[in-house]
Amino acid sequence: MKKEQLAVYFIAGTPNCRTSIDETLQAAIHGGITMFQFREKGEGALTGETKKHQALRLQSMCKQAGIPFIVNDDIDLAIEIGADGVHIGQEDEPASVVRKKIKGGIVGVSVHTMDEFEKAIIDGADYVGTGPIYSTATKTDARPVAGTTLIAKMKEKYPHFPIVGIGGITIENAVDVMKAGADGVSVITAISHANKPDQAASKLKNVFSKTK
Repeated sequence: MKKEQLAVYFIAGTPNCRTSIDETLQAAIHGGITMFQFREKGEGALTGETKKHQALRLQSMCKQAGIPFIVNDDIDLAIEIGADGVHIGQEDEPASVVRKKIKGGIVGVSVHTMDEFEKAIIDGADYVGTGPIYSTATKTDARPVAGTTLIAKMKEKYPHFPIVGIGGITIENAVDVMKAGADGVSVITAISHANKPDQAASKLKNVFSKTK
């Protein structure tokens, strides 16, 4: 995995999108996203074979565009369809265990403290997502808002380790996240709820280009 792939990291599931997730992802790809995470959670989320078939459609779109397709939490699904990687939380198995299961794919870990960050590095994570940077309504069980201070501390101690900020990030505040040292921003509604997801993705890509 390259750090540049974290620049505009789009996360979405079917409950997050105003139109179909297929249309939303295609527009986001056109706008310049650099990585996609399939996060099928919340009211109305797909399950079983329906979820698998949806994942395969989105995976195919990402493959054609040459961007990594990451599955959130569902390691069995990621293995079954041959996803490029998985993203796990603190409640899941350690990155070291997950890596053995997915046999070399990308492993991302959500962290909220320096201790969790350093453990993720030791366990062999490829990158971490830290947040919520700002207030977010997407995740009902989100941790307290962290701001950009933790990102700055992480980068000061481990300047070369890939870090992406997540939680409440918009086109307007993304520049502050990047200036704090993040290698990219993870967004859901900033793209999935935008009237024109392609333009939203393009604007976030411009923020990255201007700050890096």
